Amino acid sequence: MKIIGVIPARFASTRFPGKPLIDIFGKSMIRRVYEQASKSAMLSSVVVATDDQRIFDHVTSFGGEVVMTSAHHQSGTSRCHEVVEKLSHLLPDVVINIQGDEPFIDPQQIDLLANMFSDKKIEIATLVKKIRSSDELFNPNVVKSVKGKDGRALYFSRSPIPFMRGAEQTEWMQKGTFYKHIGIYAYRTEILKEIVQFPPSPLEIAESLEQLRWIENGLAIYTSETDFEGFAVDTPEDLAKIINTLSV
Repeated sequence: MKIIGVIPARFASTRFPGKPLIDIFGKSMIRRVYEQASKSAMLSSVVVATDDQRIFDHVTSFGGEVVMTSAHHQSGTSRCHEVVEKLSHLLPDVVINIQGDEPFIDPQQIDLLANMFSDKKIEIATLVKKIRSSDELFNPNVVKSVKGKDGRALYFSRSPIPFMRGAEQTEWMQKGTFYKHIGIYAYRTEILKEIVQFPPSPLEIAESLEQLRWIENGLAIYTSETDFEGFAVDTPEDLAKIINTLSV
Protein backbone atom coordinates (compact mmCIF):
# COMPACT_ATOMS: atom_id res chain seq x y z
CA MET A 1 0.00 0.00 0.00
CA LYS A 2 1.32 3.42 -0.98
CA ILE A 3 0.66 6.23 1.50
CA ILE A 4 1.66 9.88 1.10
CA GLY A 5 1.56 12.75 3.56
CA VAL A 6 0.33 16.17 2.44
CA ILE A 7 0.91 19.27 4.57
CA PRO A 8 -1.43 22.14 3.59
CA ALA A 9 0.27 25.49 4.31
CA ARG A 10 -1.40 28.86 3.74
CA PHE A 11 0.30 32.20 4.27
CA ALA A 12 -2.89 34.20 4.81
CA SER A 13 -3.98 32.84 8.19
CA THR A 14 -6.57 35.12 9.80
CA ARG A 15 -5.20 34.82 13.34
CA PHE A 16 -1.50 34.48 12.47
CA PRO A 17 -0.52 35.61 8.95
CA GLY A 18 2.65 33.97 7.64
CA LYS A 19 2.80 31.40 10.42
CA PRO A 20 4.31 28.58 8.27
CA LEU A 21 7.47 30.70 8.02
CA ILE A 22 7.81 31.70 11.67
CA ASP A 23 11.08 30.75 13.33
CA ILE A 24 11.05 28.14 16.08
CA PHE A 25 14.50 27.57 17.53
CA GLY A 26 16.27 28.22 14.24
CA LYS A 27 13.91 26.44 11.84
CA SER A 28 10.65 27.51 10.26
CA MET A 29 7.46 25.87 11.44
CA ILE A 30 6.74 24.30 8.06
CA ARG A 31 10.23 22.83 7.94
CA ARG A 32 9.78 21.29 11.39
CA VAL A 33 6.45 19.75 10.37
CA TYR A 34 7.99 18.44 7.14
CA GLU A 35 10.99 16.92 8.88
CA GLN A 36 8.87 15.29 11.57
CA ALA A 37 6.47 13.84 8.99
CA SER A 38 9.40 12.54 6.96
CA LYS A 39 10.40 10.38 9.94
CA SER A 40 7.23 8.32 9.52
CA ALA A 41 7.99 4.73 8.59
CA MET A 42 4.73 4.49 6.62
CA LEU A 43 4.95 7.43 4.22
CA SER A 44 6.47 7.02 0.78
CA SER A 45 6.39 10.78 0.13
CA VAL A 46 5.77 14.02 2.04
CA VAL A 47 4.51 17.04 0.09
CA VAL A 48 3.76 20.60 1.17
CA ALA A 49 0.70 22.10 -0.53
CA THR A 50 0.72 25.88 -0.55
CA ASP A 51 -0.81 28.85 -2.33
CA ASP A 52 2.04 31.25 -1.61
CA GLN A 53 5.29 31.74 -3.50
CA ARG A 54 7.22 32.59 -0.32
CA ILE A 55 6.33 29.25 1.25
CA PHE A 56 6.99 27.44 -2.03
CA ASP A 57 10.46 28.96 -2.34
CA HIS A 58 11.28 28.29 1.31
CA VAL A 59 10.35 24.60 1.14
CA THR A 60 12.37 24.27 -2.05
CA SER A 61 15.35 25.90 -0.32
CA PHE A 62 15.59 23.16 2.31
CA GLY A 63 15.05 20.37 -0.21
CA GLY A 64 11.41 19.62 0.53
CA GLU A 65 8.82 18.61 -2.04
CA VAL A 66 6.17 21.26 -2.58
CA VAL A 67 3.24 21.87 -4.91
CA MET A 68 1.63 25.21 -5.71
CA THR A 69 -2.13 24.94 -5.29
CA SER A 70 -5.13 27.21 -5.73
CA ALA A 71 -5.72 30.10 -3.35
CA HIS A 72 -9.46 29.36 -3.34
CA HIS A 73 -9.55 26.15 -1.30
CA GLN A 74 -11.86 26.24 1.69
CA SER A 75 -10.20 23.32 3.46
CA GLY A 76 -7.03 21.29 3.72
CA THR A 77 -8.97 18.33 2.34
CA SER A 78 -9.60 19.99 -1.00
CA ARG A 79 -5.98 21.16 -1.12
CA CYS A 80 -4.87 17.54 -0.59
CA HIS A 81 -7.09 16.50 -3.46
CA GLU A 82 -5.46 19.01 -5.79
CA VAL A 83 -2.04 17.59 -4.89
CA VAL A 84 -3.23 14.09 -5.78
CA GLU A 85 -4.52 15.39 -9.11
CA LYS A 86 -1.32 17.25 -9.92
CA LEU A 87 1.03 14.48 -8.77
CA SER A 88 -0.89 11.67 -10.43
CA HIS A 89 2.38 9.78 -10.96
CA LEU A 90 2.54 9.11 -7.21
CA LEU A 91 -0.59 6.92 -7.40
CA PRO A 92 -1.20 6.84 -3.62
CA ASP A 93 -3.71 4.44 -2.10
CA VAL A 94 -4.06 6.63 0.99
CA VAL A 95 -3.47 10.34 1.63
CA ILE A 96 -2.76 11.66 5.13
CA ASN A 97 -3.63 15.31 5.71
CA ILE A 98 -1.01 16.53 8.19
CA GLN A 99 -1.64 19.79 10.04
CA GLY A 100 0.91 22.42 9.04
CA ASP A 101 0.82 24.14 12.44
CA GLU A 102 2.12 21.29 14.63
CA PRO A 103 5.90 21.66 14.49
CA PHE A 104 6.55 18.76 16.88
CA ILE A 105 4.06 16.23 15.55
CA ASP A 106 4.97 12.68 16.57
CA PRO A 107 5.77 10.50 13.51
CA GLN A 108 4.34 7.52 15.40
CA GLN A 109 0.93 9.18 15.27
CA ILE A 110 1.17 9.24 11.49
CA ASP A 111 2.14 5.56 11.53
CA LEU A 112 -0.77 4.76 13.86
CA LEU A 113 -3.18 6.39 11.44
CA ALA A 114 -1.60 4.75 8.39
CA ASN A 115 -1.77 1.29 9.92
CA MET A 116 -5.52 1.58 10.30
CA PHE A 117 -5.86 1.06 6.55
CA SER A 118 -4.84 -2.57 6.82
CA ASP A 119 -8.56 -2.92 7.56
CA LYS A 120 -10.20 -2.76 4.13
CA LYS A 121 -13.46 -1.35 5.45
CA ILE A 122 -11.79 1.87 6.58
CA GLU A 123 -12.05 4.72 4.09
CA ILE A 124 -11.49 7.73 6.36
CA ALA A 125 -9.55 7.72 9.65
CA THR A 126 -8.54 10.17 12.34
CA LEU A 127 -7.22 10.23 15.92
CA VAL A 128 -8.77 10.94 19.31
CA LYS A 129 -7.32 11.40 22.79
CA LYS A 130 -8.93 11.08 26.22
CA ILE A 131 -9.82 14.39 27.81
CA ARG A 132 -8.16 14.82 31.17
CA SER A 133 -9.57 18.13 32.46
CA SER A 134 -12.85 19.99 32.74
CA ASP A 135 -11.24 23.01 31.10
CA GLU A 136 -10.76 20.99 27.91
CA LEU A 137 -14.17 19.38 28.13
CA PHE A 138 -16.08 22.67 28.30
CA ASN A 139 -13.84 24.65 25.94
CA PRO A 140 -15.67 25.18 22.60
CA ASN A 141 -12.31 25.44 20.83
CA VAL A 142 -11.60 21.82 21.77
CA VAL A 143 -13.47 19.52 19.41
CA LYS A 144 -15.01 16.51 21.11
CA SER A 145 -15.87 13.13 19.62
CA VAL A 146 -17.99 10.14 20.60
CA LYS A 147 -17.30 6.74 19.08
CA GLY A 148 -18.83 3.31 18.85
CA LYS A 149 -17.36 0.04 20.10
CA ASP A 150 -15.75 -0.53 16.70
CA GLY A 151 -14.01 2.87 16.82
CA ARG A 152 -16.33 4.52 14.32
CA ALA A 153 -16.95 8.17 15.12
CA LEU A 154 -20.62 8.79 15.84
CA TYR A 155 -20.37 12.58 16.06
CA PHE A 156 -18.01 15.50 16.56
CA SER A 157 -18.96 18.65 18.45
CA ARG A 158 -17.63 21.77 20.09
CA SER A 159 -20.01 21.02 22.94
CA PRO A 160 -19.13 18.43 25.59
CA ILE A 161 -20.50 15.07 24.45
CA PRO A 162 -22.04 12.86 25.66
CA PHE A 163 -24.28 14.95 27.91
CA MET A 164 -24.22 13.60 31.46
CA ARG A 165 -27.86 13.86 32.49
CA GLY A 166 -28.52 14.27 36.20
CA ALA A 167 -24.91 15.19 37.03
CA GLU A 168 -23.44 18.57 37.87
CA GLN A 169 -20.79 19.72 35.40
CA THR A 170 -18.19 19.49 38.16
CA GLU A 171 -18.90 15.74 38.30
CA TRP A 172 -18.78 14.95 34.58
CA MET A 173 -15.10 14.00 34.47
CA GLN A 174 -15.63 11.42 37.20
CA LYS A 175 -18.79 9.95 35.69
CA GLY A 176 -17.88 9.62 32.00
CA THR A 177 -15.14 9.13 29.44
CA PHE A 178 -14.67 11.95 26.95
CA TYR A 179 -12.50 12.24 23.85
CA LYS A 180 -11.02 15.20 22.04
CA HIS A 181 -10.37 15.11 18.33
CA ILE A 182 -6.77 15.28 17.13
CA GLY A 183 -7.08 16.97 13.75
CA ILE A 184 -5.13 14.73 11.42
CA TYR A 185 -7.09 12.91 8.71
CA ALA A 186 -6.35 10.06 6.35
CA TYR A 187 -8.43 9.10 3.32
CA ARG A 188 -8.31 6.43 0.69
CA THR A 189 -7.68 8.25 -2.57
CA GLU A 190 -10.96 7.22 -4.15
CA ILE A 191 -13.00 8.48 -1.20
CA LEU A 192 -10.99 11.74 -1.18
CA LYS A 193 -12.08 12.32 -4.78
CA GLU A 194 -15.68 11.77 -3.67
CA ILE A 195 -15.83 13.91 -0.54
CA VAL A 196 -14.47 17.05 -2.22
CA GLN A 197 -17.63 17.02 -4.36
CA PHE A 198 -19.96 17.31 -1.37
CA PRO A 199 -21.42 20.76 -0.71
CA PRO A 200 -21.28 22.20 2.83
CA SER A 201 -23.84 20.50 5.06
CA PRO A 202 -26.14 21.86 7.80
CA LEU A 203 -24.28 20.19 10.69
CA GLU A 204 -20.92 21.30 9.31
CA ILE A 205 -22.14 24.88 9.07
CA ALA A 206 -23.65 24.78 12.56
CA GLU A 207 -20.50 23.46 14.27
CA SER A 208 -17.92 24.74 11.75
CA LEU A 209 -16.48 21.21 11.51
CA GLU A 210 -15.73 19.84 8.05
CA GLN A 211 -15.85 16.18 9.08
CA LEU A 212 -19.58 16.45 9.84
CA ARG A 213 -20.15 16.92 6.09
CA TRP A 214 -18.79 13.42 5.50
CA ILE A 215 -20.89 11.89 8.27
CA GLU A 216 -24.03 13.61 6.99
CA ASN A 217 -23.36 12.07 3.59
CA GLY A 218 -23.29 8.59 5.11
CA LEU A 219 -19.54 7.99 5.27
CA ALA A 220 -17.83 6.33 8.23
CA ILE A 221 -14.89 7.96 9.98
CA TYR A 222 -12.92 5.50 12.10
CA THR A 223 -10.80 6.61 15.03
CA SER A 224 -7.72 5.35 16.81
CA GLU A 225 -6.77 6.50 20.28
CA THR A 226 -3.47 8.26 20.95
CA ASP A 227 -1.88 9.44 24.18
CA PHE A 228 0.24 12.11 22.50
CA GLU A 229 -0.80 15.64 21.66
CA GLY A 230 1.55 18.09 20.01
CA PHE A 231 1.75 21.86 20.27
CA ALA A 232 -0.53 23.56 17.74
CA VAL A 233 0.30 27.13 16.74
CA ASP A 234 -2.85 29.09 15.91
CA THR A 235 -1.86 32.47 17.34
CA PRO A 236 1.26 34.43 18.32
CA GLU A 237 0.35 33.61 21.92
CA ASP A 238 0.57 29.89 21.13
CA LEU A 239 4.04 30.42 19.71
CA ALA A 240 5.17 32.29 22.82
CA LYS A 241 3.78 29.51 25.02
CA ILE A 242 5.70 26.85 23.05
CA ILE A 243 8.96 28.78 23.21
CA ASN A 244 8.57 29.41 26.93
CA THR A 245 7.67 25.79 27.64
CA LEU A 246 10.51 24.25 25.63
CA SER A 247 13.08 26.78 26.81
CA VAL A 248 12.65 25.76 30.44
